[in-house]
Amino acid sequence: MSRTAVYPGTFDPVTCGHVDLCMRALEMFDEIIIGVADNPDKAPFFDINERLQMIQHVFVDQPRIKVRPFSGLLIDFAREYNSKIIIRGLRAISDFEFEVQLAGMNRCLAEEIETVFLTAAERYKFVSSSLVREIARLGGDVSGFLNKNTETQLKQKLLRIHEKEH
Repeated sequence: MSRTAVYPGTFDPVTCGHVDLCMRALEMFDEIIIGVADNPDKAPFFDINERLQMIQHVFVDQPRIKVRPFSGLLIDFAREYNSKIIIRGLRAISDFEFEVQLAGMNRCLAEEIETVFLTAAERYKFVSSSLVREIARLGGDVSGFLNKNTETQLKQKLLRIHEKEH
């Protein structure tokens, strides 16, 4: 029986921490479905199509990783792909309380679906998409946190925004 896990997030943009977590999850599961959340209420920096394209580029050589958009309940997305496993990453203890609450709610809504927590690799514990965007916006070097293509897209988008403002 194939074991498919869903790895949800906004991935705005996808970081090396996300990639590391996904690749480590491939050691445990046959297939990973990266669920890119389309939630306009979060006001993402990159639109859903940009985020999907960046993630697909990162995982182009990984046939066991699929990238799909989703909106609505995560458990419905997991069921759509016959997944009984949701992967969530934990960077710091501050993530734990919220993630446990979310996992508990998902368990109440769909007791057949388990949440598996993976801790971030030490070198990525402090990396978040919002911090990376802020560093890039202020002219800092984000090359250690992003795939080269993603870094280029981030810089190009920031340049377009800057040009519009001036």
